[in-house]
Amino acid sequence: MSTEPDADAARAQVEAQLARSTPEPPQAGEAESTATRIARPSRWVLVGLISLIVLSAFESLAIMTAMPLVTADLDGANAYALAFSAPIAAGVIGMILAGDWADRRGPRAPLYAAVIALTVGLLIAGLAPTMPVFIGGRIIQGIGGGAITVPIYVIVARVYPEERHPRIFASFAAAWVVPSLVGPVIAGAVAETLGWRWVFLGVVALVAAALAMVGVALRGRLTDAASTAPRWTPVRLGWSVLAASAVLALTLTAELDGVLRWAVAIVAVAVAILALRPLVPTGTLRSAWGLPSVVLVRLLMAAAFFGAEAYVPYLLQKQYDYPAAFAGLALTGAGVAWAFGSYLQGRAGNGIASADVVRWGATGLFAGIVVVGATSAMHLPPWLAIVGWVLAGVGMGFGYPRLSVLTLEYSDLGNQGANSSALAIADALGAAAALAATALAVVTAAGADAASASPSQTSAGFTAAFVVAAACGLAAVVLGARVRRRQP
Repeated sequence: MSTEPDADAARAQVEAQLARSTPEPPQAGEAESTATRIARPSRWVLVGLISLIVLSAFESLAIMTAMPLVTADLDGANAYALAFSAPIAAGVIGMILAGDWADRRGPRAPLYAAVIALTVGLLIAGLAPTMPVFIGGRIIQGIGGGAITVPIYVIVARVYPEERHPRIFASFAAAWVVPSLVGPVIAGAVAETLGWRWVFLGVVALVAAALAMVGVALRGRLTDAASTAPRWTPVRLGWSVLAASAVLALTLTAELDGVLRWAVAIVAVAVAILALRPLVPTGTLRSAWGLPSVVLVRLLMAAAFFGAEAYVPYLLQKQYDYPAAFAGLALTGAGVAWAFGSYLQGRAGNGIASADVVRWGATGLFAGIVVVGATSAMHLPPWLAIVGWVLAGVGMGFGYPRLSVLTLEYSDLGNQGANSSALAIADALGAAAALAATALAVVTAAGADAASASPSQTSAGFTAAFVVAAACGLAAVVLGARVRRRQP
């Protein structure tokens, strides 16, 4: 059983130690803030967390760049969307387990377990001889990748004071800059020279160093679970498995024909909605004010961005004959833009209402997707698609972190893991459902599978995918105002 102190005791101990040391002089006319006092002993914790974010970012961007080559080598063009949606949907299971584990035993153990699962999945995918084995590795990888986010959020809530949260989440976004600059280009070059397998296996080499750094940084700095944490029940885990299965079934409808395709799609959507309800705050599906709308808008923004992102490098490679390394520049631009947008919202702090920050971010995301979709539909110069995707990245960077801030603001010690889990589930199911919907839209609009589609059919398919993503972005704009608490 853990013997770590609770949150109040931990903070009191840190403050007592600092009181015995010589403090840094405060700015003129101001007392030293809690944020300043907590920042010094927590600096290496932040470094450790950022190292994991960097690892996750590199893994995500590198694999996305190499995926067209993977599907070509393993004869899995029709499973392109499934290769993305399967790990995202499977991540819901990891999120439920990590959220419950973190609330009861602290976030350290679930963080370690998540990284180990991620590593195993990468190894299986990198060595896969066939597309089904590759998808299996991606599912294991998704469970670990999905679980990582939850303990990171809990660590932020328990180590740092509330006023530092906007800038901490901005620093997480900034951690994507270097992977965005070099990840897609390196992944494209490695995939074209050494082979796509080394994109997956190379990421494994980064895991040990990152995990070791995090372990050292977190030693003695985490609080135990709150005594108010609700009793764990396997029912939520069962709902998470059902939700993930429904989303995967929705993805597979793209390979069905005629009435059966739409019948399965309707049933899968209904089951996914039914399974989602117990996993998110009450009122989420009707966009109730406060935390429920925070979770719903997060789902919609994730659906819009990640549903479109999977097709941006594919568009540049398939429709414009860009090499993989060059097509990855769109992801690079969006990653840097995301960090810049997050920096802006972090600098704004509480000076701008969170609801306004979220809506402005969603508006930028929606506008960027429209530009990319128009480029595909009207065969405009490909640089416009890159510009549009950069705009979408700025919008995500501006609005997305503020939703994380609001989630922690609306949580207490006993439900930080559960609420962070709900937010991560919204991320995962939104992205996975959008990938499934875009895959269905692509096949329906193109009228042929990916391998046999003509250039005009391919263009129609890409455009349909971006229309689906843009619709999700527009919904996020409309509902963004409801993330604030309703005034009595």
